[in-house]
Amino acid sequence: MIALLGSPSLSAQTKESTPVKTITTLDVPRYLGTWYEIAKFPNWFQKKCVGNTKAVYSVKADGNLQVLNSCTISNGDTSTAEGAARQIGPQDSPKLEVRFAPEWLSFLPMVWGDYWVIDLDPQYQVAAVSDPRREYLWVLSRTPQLDPKVYDDLLQRLQKQQFDTQKLELTSQKK
Repeated sequence: MIALLGSPSLSAQTKESTPVKTITTLDVPRYLGTWYEIAKFPNWFQKKCVGNTKAVYSVKADGNLQVLNSCTISNGDTSTAEGAARQIGPQDSPKLEVRFAPEWLSFLPMVWGDYWVIDLDPQYQVAAVSDPRREYLWVLSRTPQLDPKVYDDLLQRLQKQQFDTQKLELTSQKK
């Protein structure tokens, strides 16, 4: 019985059976602007980024959001990706979908990825974003550096949500 409690399959079951919780509401106008990546779960679409990763959110004419991601790549150049985001559900929903595929493909469900705000301080200065499967995780801040205590407190909240914070990679902020 004790060995069963520590088995990987049981802990994986628990993780999957505990749904990811988002924040209650998101005030999109307050969320707009620049967010610096502090840490992330490694992913295939950011492999070329070596530092200075940030996202700028703004409102498009159609009411959806424009997303402009940028990062420094190994040769020192800046790589950018322009995308779009849309809220899912009510006007204050913390659940969004993001697409970086061309607009003419936006009718295809598979080009949209979940972007759920799962942690956000009341001042809209520090956020954590993920998806319902816990495959992705980003820690974002309005500033390129984050106070270590604020970061540690956020990690504790993420662990309570069953995130493996050991997988987080800190993002380099080079000049």
